[in-house]
Amino acid sequence: MILIKPVITDKSSMNEEHACYTFFVCIKSNKNQIKKEINKVFGVTIKKIRTMIYPRKDKSKYTKKGFLYGKTIRLKKAIIQLKENQKIDFFNQKKI
Repeated sequence: MILIKPVITDKSSMNEEHACYTFFVCIKSNKNQIKKEINKVFGVTIKKIRTMIYPRKDKSKYTKKGFLYGKTIRLKKAIIQLKENQKIDFFNQKKI
């Protein structure tokens, strides 16, 4: 399971005009694996893939029992640009 979930925000929905879609993907996956998975799930051809890894962040909060410390998880995000005249419709596709 390489694709975790699509990122649906204001910024990513503005990029859909340029056939760019954003997904959270598995940390250990590479661009070739992502390309094969997108092609298999959505049946589209990919022009370009850009990936980025977000590091862990330290988080803390104060509660009744004192300070609680923790960390967030590492995330990898992939921005996929499709070839011309192709689209991905997230709401009518099968679940990822």
